Order: sequence, then structure tokens, then C-alpha cells
Amino acid sequence: MKMTTFLIGLFSFVTAVVSAQNISEHTLGLRLGDSDGFGAEISYQKSIGRYNRAEFNLGWRDSREYDAFKLAGVYQWVHNLDGNFNWYYGVGGGLGNSDFERVPDRDRDDGLFVFAAGNLGVEYDFDIPLLISLDIRPEIGLVGFNEFDNDFLFDIALGLRYQF
Repeated sequence: MKMTTFLIGLFSFVTAVVSAQNISEHTLGLRLGDSDGFGAEISYQKSIGRYNRAEFNLGWRDSREYDAFKLAGVYQWVHNLDGNFNWYYGVGGGLGNSDFERVPDRDRDDGLFVFAAGNLGVEYDFDIPLLISLDIRPEIGLVGFNEFDNDFLFDIALGLRYQF
């Protein structure tokens, strides 16, 4: 009985993994959104194998309290949901620099920061070379100025990318 359950589970797992859709060799576009203020990132994705890819983002953030730039990299696993609709997850990290506005009653540190990140999202691959996605990239500061290294941020964004 246990062997039958194991084989059925293994067959289901292999079928789910093999049914994933091929992903585009390269994509280039924008990732728009943020957890605090509005930001845009130039986003590039490169396929690594049939069901995996690397995503690199160079972005800037602009809010009332600070200006920042951020470089992030995430390794992703892509799985097919239905037709051209996929979901993906990944892990990675990055670094950036932040410049806070000077407020008389509040002393804030500027500076470099390093973070770890996860990634979870859904995407639709149009029949034309357009890929649209909605994802969340939770980030936690590892090293950096005193206001970042203990924070957990949710970076939610809409992605529009050209496939080539």
C-alpha cells in the first residue's frame, strides 16, 4: 500500500513538473510598484534551462522621505497553470543605497544596504511577444543603515516585458 501511494505521488509530481511551459529565452521591460512610495525597475529575465530563469532588476525609488536605487537578482522556478498562464517562485537578494530627506526632529541614517528576497507571482504570456506579471518580492535587510537592517518589506509590482 505504501509503495503504491509513493508511486502515485511520484507520478503526479513528475507530471506536474514536465507539464510546465517553455519560458522565453530573454525578456526586457519594466517592473512598476513598491511597498513604500512609487518605484520603477528596469527588468531583465534570462532563461536557465527549460523551467528556470534568472531575473535582474535595477530600480529607483522616490517617496516623500527618501530617494534610493536598488539592484536585485532572483533565481526563479516557472510552472504552467493553464495555457499561457504561469506561476513562479524564487529566491535571491540584492543591494542598494538610500538618501533620506533631512527632517529637523528626526535623524535618519543614509547609506548602503544588502537584503535577501523571495519571489512569488503569476504571469500571462501573450501570443505576441508580451509578458505581463503581478508578483510580490518580500525583502529583509541583512546589512545596512539602522532603519533598514531590521525591516521586512513587501515589494508588490506589475511587470510588463518584451520577449525576444
